[in-house]
Amino acid sequence: MDNKEIVLEAFKKSDVMLDANGAAAATGIEKAEVSKLIAKLKKEGALISPKRCFYEAVK
Repeated sequence: MDNKEIVLEAFKKSDVMLDANGAAAATGIEKAEVSKLIAKLKKEGALISPKRCFYEAVK
């Protein structure tokens, strides 16, 4: 599983919206890398941002 899949799974498993710090803590991946992956996932439509800087997986 690559880092992008790991980050997406963290969002899917979370009951609350996560920011980059929360996702980094949940996955053990550096925050800078998580931020890049969040941007890619958002662009692909896998994540949405209902609140500024917080994200959740599309259901």
